[in-house]
Amino acid sequence: MAIMGNADLHTHTLASDGTNAPAAVVRLAKEAGLAAVAITDHDTIAGWAEALAEGDRLGIEVIPGIELSTVMNGRDVHILGYWCNANDGQWLDRLRSQQGFRGNRNGMMIGKLRDLGIDVTLDEIVSHARKSGKQVESVEQIGRPHLAEVLIARGVVADMREAFDRYLGENGLAYCNPPRLQPFEAIDWIREAGGVSVIAHPGLYGDDEMVEAIVRHGAQGIEAYHSDHDAGQEQRYEALAQRYGLLVTGGSDFHGEKQGVVFHGPIGHRSVSMQVAEQLKQLRRPV
Repeated sequence: MAIMGNADLHTHTLASDGTNAPAAVVRLAKEAGLAAVAITDHDTIAGWAEALAEGDRLGIEVIPGIELSTVMNGRDVHILGYWCNANDGQWLDRLRSQQGFRGNRNGMMIGKLRDLGIDVTLDEIVSHARKSGKQVESVEQIGRPHLAEVLIARGVVADMREAFDRYLGENGLAYCNPPRLQPFEAIDWIREAGGVSVIAHPGLYGDDEMVEAIVRHGAQGIEAYHSDHDAGQEQRYEALAQRYGLLVTGGSDFHGEKQGVVFHGPIGHRSVSMQVAEQLKQLRRPV
């Protein structure tokens, strides 16, 4: 029997750099008419338990996921992982080490901002995040959006876009990209934890040769449908996935609302059929 409805396979919560609690994201997905939603916070699975419980309560499927932050050819590359074993000790240790990379990067970017005469501190960023209602349990959960919000609050920049364009984005004055996890390693980590790996938003990298190299290493899917992809990119990455026999996935990359603007798109803005969600589940491996 065909499984009806659609699934948004890429969303973020307060567990990383989203603005909504995991349960709230699930409620929004239900209100959007979705049959399933994946919780894919950056480098953490801290939002899973709350989201799964809310999904059970509301009768909507919650797909446990993650978005691992990696670097290749000097560029940020994100690898989505689904259905990893939350009780796998090696997987959990690896996630803790990955969060350490984020902490190192934060320190480097704060140092660059100080060199530019912007004297922000990590304590200030953490305090601001918590006052804004974010569940920051450790400094390793702090990311660039949290730093951007402090720059906005101080009046250094007008909004999130200016914060990234001027300071925090890849061409920004305070941008840092310290050595860290490679996408090939991320795919291996996900596989060894029994999960399914998908290349997130490949159109943002500007390097299809790199994307194809990651595919050849063993990625099991490509996120062709994403809020920041145009129609041409969607068609190109759908064709690439089909050429290699991979899953074609999609999601909104919802981060919530910041200053009245939804980043990157509202829940359900990009989605795929529940058949794709079921294929993801079938590809997971018992560990």
